[in-house]
Amino acid sequence: MLDWLNHTFFANNSLTAWLVALGGAVLGFLLVAGALHIGTLRMRSWQLRSPRPMRATVQVLLERTHRWLVLLLALVIAAGFLQLTERIDKLLAHLLFALVGLQMALWANALIGYWVHRKREGDVDPVINPVFLNVIILAAQVMVWSTLLLALFANVGVNITAFVASLGVGGIAVALALQNILGDLFSSVAIGLDKPFEVGNVIAFGNQIGTVIRVGVKSTRIASLSGEELVIANSDLLKELIHNYSRMRQRRVVFGFRLPYTTDRTDVQNIVERTRAAIEAQTQAKFDRGHLTSFGEFGFDFEFVYYVLSPDFTLYRDIQQRVNFAIMQALAELDVTFAVPVREIVPRAGMSALPDPE
Repeated sequence: MLDWLNHTFFANNSLTAWLVALGGAVLGFLLVAGALHIGTLRMRSWQLRSPRPMRATVQVLLERTHRWLVLLLALVIAAGFLQLTERIDKLLAHLLFALVGLQMALWANALIGYWVHRKREGDVDPVINPVFLNVIILAAQVMVWSTLLLALFANVGVNITAFVASLGVGGIAVALALQNILGDLFSSVAIGLDKPFEVGNVIAFGNQIGTVIRVGVKSTRIASLSGEELVIANSDLLKELIHNYSRMRQRRVVFGFRLPYTTDRTDVQNIVERTRAAIEAQTQAKFDRGHLTSFGEFGFDFEFVYYVLSPDFTLYRDIQQRVNFAIMQALAELDVTFAVPVREIVPRAGMSALPDPE
């Protein structure tokens, strides 16, 4: 049996050589896979006892070392010890380079993901704006995979300089074709840097109002007050006048009412004082001003201004309601009613009465 294996050749190598290479590849894979498994468990244990960034980084690298890539690398390395043709040796060298480059790109992506996780959790530095963080992730991933692609082309003999130059010319055409998408991308960068709003803020734009739930690279998603989800392109959103209610520290309230001209002057003054007292009685409100502002078409016009010391809309409505009740009570006690649009027709002397319709 051994003589048959030694004297039976396939692709210029005996079956014994093929079996030895295969056995070496399997053995090498098992040793590396076992070492990765043990190392991962050990790093997890150390990290649970005393977390450290360096240990966490090593743990990420061990966990992101793909076993199928290790197996392919073991097979390619083992095949390199066989007597093969020059063409196959070159192909194996290119394949080895591609596998190593792919694993390094996967490691780089894993490290980017780990860094993003730490930034989002805020365990090291202040949390970066999520929008800008998404742009950084996209740019880093594009750079990693572009570098791998260029390295692979260079390894097989492609002129990288000419290739990059051709990409530059083609990139202009692609940029023209994707100018809307690129506009949204740069708008997301502007949102991340300028921070007109952030996730969780209540904003209003156009005729819409809602809570920002996600700011992506191309679009922003907003949960409206009526329940549906609004999706708007970042470039379109920045063209709107944005009201960010989450950054409101206090709310300015302006309201008014009208009393008829038949109201006594003393009652008018009394209404102004009692309305002011009703506003000042609210613990979460600060009175600003209150006046008889003008003589309107249908009566005396009053205007009052106060500040609610909170951005809470419900609190503002509650305070305004209590003030309205106080005004209604004051008018009832003074036997005064609100003015309504009424026109009085006074016939001139000598005008005949209107004819009887019958």
